Amino acid sequence: MSKKIFAVIAIFCGMMGIAQKNNSSPYSYFGIGDQVTLKSVEEMSMGRIGVSNDSPFQLSLTNPASYGSLLYTTYVFSGGNKMTKFEDDNDSQTSSHAGFTYLALGIPLGENQGMALGLQLNTSVGYSLLSYSLDAEENIIQVEEFQGSGGTNRVFLGYGYKLPFGLSLGVEAAYIFGSIENSIRDRRAGVQLATKYRVDSWVDGFEFKTGAQYTASLPQELKLKLGVSAVLGNDLTEDSDEILYSLNNSPSSTEVIVDTLYTNNYRSNINFPLKTVFGGGIGKDNVWFAGVEYEFMDAISLEGDFYEQQTTYQYTESNRLSVGGSFIPNFNAISKYWQRIEYRAGFNYKKLGLNINDTDIDDYGITFGVGLPVGFQLSRVNLGFELGTRGDNKDNLVKENYFNFRLSLSLSDKWFRKRQLN
Repeated sequence: MSKKIFAVIAIFCGMMGIAQKNNSSPYSYFGIGDQVTLKSVEEMSMGRIGVSNDSPFQLSLTNPASYGSLLYTTYVFSGGNKMTKFEDDNDSQTSSHAGFTYLALGIPLGENQGMALGLQLNTSVGYSLLSYSLDAEENIIQVEEFQGSGGTNRVFLGYGYKLPFGLSLGVEAAYIFGSIENSIRDRRAGVQLATKYRVDSWVDGFEFKTGAQYTASLPQELKLKLGVSAVLGNDLTEDSDEILYSLNNSPSSTEVIVDTLYTNNYRSNINFPLKTVFGGGIGKDNVWFAGVEYEFMDAISLEGDFYEQQTTYQYTESNRLSVGGSFIPNFNAISKYWQRIEYRAGFNYKKLGLNINDTDIDDYGITFGVGLPVGFQLSRVNLGFELGTRGDNKDNLVKENYFNFRLSLSLSDKWFRKRQLN
């Protein structure tokens, strides 16, 4: 048992030190980047539903109340790859990126309570854009290069308790942290030096979540499951250093700095309002489940001199509607492996809560996936796929058609066993 704990801690610490590019979207420019959906691969494959889901051997990352249902120690780690085709009024191009998504460990604390801890990708920044200016003969006279990288991570610790009459309650605390770099390089024809404006930011703060689940038994072994979770309003602090400097006017990515023109430090606050998720579904344990989920949050607010200068975008209220489910032909099949596979599918629509040039940015996606049993154990290899569209290619915006591939390994075992005497 001690070796297993040591291995999980080693992986956890290693993941915290990984620097990776998790995004290639121009929409990650805004605020502190794209908000990552904080759900497991299993939940994402069912249209992103999960607030009412619980399991004795699978982690639901949406609702901390589900931790009270754990009967097996479960640790999971996940990554994925996203391929995107970008389209604007004049052109299109494709991009691909891969990276780590989350690492978590769930531990049962008896038969009616459990805890979970882990590391999740929280927001991601990753874009590289070019803007050209032409003269009357359509020769390039100015090039502006916009680049961004980084993001924030989320370390969490949660606890859930299952009451004897079908009600479960849970709480979760998280520390959010990360660094972000944004820059603009301006190069002009016939000018010896270029200029570059760069902002290096450190973001951190705390977040708290509560949740509840209720399960009612119905005829024919059916169960009705209801769930609600709420991320309480919280503030993140952003400490930033901005610098303007001159450098050699060269298209090379290698910079030769000539002189520092301007430096400044500032602090901003990102205020997240209460976010509520509720949903429900019906099904039969280890056979099938179908559910629906709704999420909503008021507008994020940005405070500080830097954000007060931004006029091209604003945050608005966001919401998401998801439907999905899963099916296992025969959970206890011994000789027929394919009957023990869990099949998942769903659909979701989300209003991101981001308005650019007076246009709301929406996201549509269909999802599907499978949970592949590992031998005759409860452990699974989970594969998830998503086809979706975000944004629009009008009003100087970009439309993204994307394909997400997600992979997780969920290992479940009885770590704490009573010693048997023969």
